[in-house]
Amino acid sequence: MPETIAATPTKLSVNLNAVAFLRNRRDMPWPSVVDTARLVLDAGAHGITVHPRPDQRHIRFTDVHDLAAVIASDYPEAEFNVEGYPSRDFLDLAMASKAHQVTLVPDDPGQSTSDHGWQVEQNQNLLNRAIETLHANGQRVSLFVDVNAADVCAAGDVGADRIEFYTGPYAALFERSEHGAELGRLNDAAQAARQAGHNAQPGSRGLIMNAGHDLTLSNLPALKEAVPDLAEVSIGHGITADALVMGFPEAVRRYLQVLS
Repeated sequence: MPETIAATPTKLSVNLNAVAFLRNRRDMPWPSVVDTARLVLDAGAHGITVHPRPDQRHIRFTDVHDLAAVIASDYPEAEFNVEGYPSRDFLDLAMASKAHQVTLVPDDPGQSTSDHGWQVEQNQNLLNRAIETLHANGQRVSLFVDVNAADVCAAGDVGADRIEFYTGPYAALFERSEHGAELGRLNDAAQAARQAGHNAQPGSRGLIMNAGHDLTLSNLPALKEAVPDLAEVSIGHGITADALVMGFPEAVRRYLQVLS
């Protein structure tokens, strides 16, 4: 019989890139990224995610340091997740921030948003070096991967602590009610991650699963059903769109209800 996977609450990390992008449209200090972080954390979000890009078109490098300081001083139980391509400059920024989790993504500097995961085996040397550097700094590392077992297993082989499933294709198919096959692929990739965990060193928690990209109140329940042990989701655009209607605190509460 197939193994029954116990459902567990999934943590919510709010991505503030969209807030920073709105701020940067004008030479103004608002909306404040730090104040928004306080709003969502006070409402119960488990953490904050930022993805600083080289041109600082949304999150600025100063935002990373400001958020790190606020979380360390006022929200010590919250998690700070910094995403980016593992260039030397990014790694230096991530390490200086003391982010609890660093999510490595294969973005080209000019991309408007992430649109694919790592081809892990083809980038093994780059990822090995980055992961070793971040581990030496005491930071957990997650790899942004497409929904396939090969890259999931390879992520474990290069030393990642977690994977983050790229859920953009799932979200697009969900909008057309054509997501059944993608849920099957998510289920298979999740099983590969669990098996990678079973093969990990004794005492290790194994390869833990996160997810992110275009997740919403509508499509999260089916994702949770397919991957009931999903540890964390990072949500930015969807929750910001909802917050324009209902406010960030209420939006956070509704996402937490879906993820519980």
